[in-house]
Amino acid sequence: MERREIRILPIQGIREARPGDSVAELVLEGMERTGLTGEPGDVLVVTQKLVSKAEGRLVRLDEIDPSPLAREYAARWERDARQVELVLRESVRIVRMDRGLIIAETRHGFVCANAGVDLSNVPAGYAALLPRDPDASARAIRDELAARTGWRPAVIVSDTFGRAWRNGIVNVAIGVAGLRPVRDYRGERDPFGNELRVTVIAVADELAAAAELAMGKLDGCPAAIVRGYAYEPGEGSARELLMPAERDLFR
Repeated sequence: MERREIRILPIQGIREARPGDSVAELVLEGMERTGLTGEPGDVLVVTQKLVSKAEGRLVRLDEIDPSPLAREYAARWERDARQVELVLRESVRIVRMDRGLIIAETRHGFVCANAGVDLSNVPAGYAALLPRDPDASARAIRDELAARTGWRPAVIVSDTFGRAWRNGIVNVAIGVAGLRPVRDYRGERDPFGNELRVTVIAVADELAAAAELAMGKLDGCPAAIVRGYAYEPGEGSARELLMPAERDLFR
């Protein structure tokens, strides 16, 4: 199989999003400033923070009244009780709560630190929550881009998660539109003729992680285009990336 070059193009110049903003419009404005044009087969990766800000998913911490549990836990581990309270509110299940860390399952089914509640890259005194439906957010961005310009990239909404058994954090896909988020190789054979039995590649996560290398954490660049990757088109969902409860050996 011929392998093509894959390029990652950061979209610079995207202004700070405000509640009610169109993410698609912000992306197009940034592309114009950067001198980028969309091409068929592109994958657009946008950060959760950009989407959350545009969708009004920012919360003022001084409006949060922490519960006794949140206050006790925060005092013990020198945390902000208001953030702890938000984490508890955004969780459907607490997986582990120890040493100042909270690993929780969100309403979306994501298992992550602090239920996705984040104080970084937001104004002081605010916390950002995950989008209510990141798949729907990705679809809306894709549809609006197509309506405005005819450019219809696959879209990934990304966020930064930690990983069990590994140090460091990586970008993963929490919302997708226009591509199959996993590539299933089961039943195919490797170059030695061995049948693959368990190999399922998290394509959307790999694209999100690759894009983050170009966007950076501190550069104020919340979107990038991945160009040249031959993804499988389809109306997938980021939920396909979640481990089913019956296969989760650590519940």
